[in-house]
Amino acid sequence: MAVDQMDKYRAMALRGKYQGLYTYLSSLQVSEWRTSFNEVEAVIGFELPPSARLHRPWWGNQRGGNGHSHALAWSVAGWETAEVDMDAETLVFRRTDPGPVPRLPLDEAWPVHPTAVWPQGLSLSREDLHEDRV
Repeated sequence: MAVDQMDKYRAMALRGKYQGLYTYLSSLQVSEWRTSFNEVEAVIGFELPPSARLHRPWWGNQRGGNGHSHALAWSVAGWETAEVDMDAETLVFRRTDPGPVPRLPLDEAWPVHPTAVWPQGLSLSREDLHEDRV
C-alpha cells in the first residue's frame, strides 16, 4: 500500500465513527490487548451494533482500505483481531507488526506540571477541616 494511500486511510479512521478505537489502539504500548466487547464499547463511547455480538465476521480483519469502518480503525492503527469468543464476548487485538513496541518519551507519558503556589489565606488546619473551632 502506498504511503499517501495509508495517510488517506488514517485520515478516514480519524474522521470515522470508530475514531476512538483507532486512537486508543494507536496509543497502546503493548503488542497484545485482551479485552471484552464491553471494554471496546467503553473505548468507543457507544454500544456496538447487535451484529458485533451475533456474527463472528463482524470482527474479521481486512487488508487495504476496502471494508467496514470498524475494521479500518484497527487495521490502520496496526492491529488485527484474534481469538474472538462470541459466547464470552471477548477477543484479542494483536499488533500486525510484531517489532518493538513503540515507547512514548517520559514527558509525554507523564507530563511535567509546575508546582502551584498555595493560595493566600487557605488553611487546612484540623479545626478548619472539621469545624471544631473553640
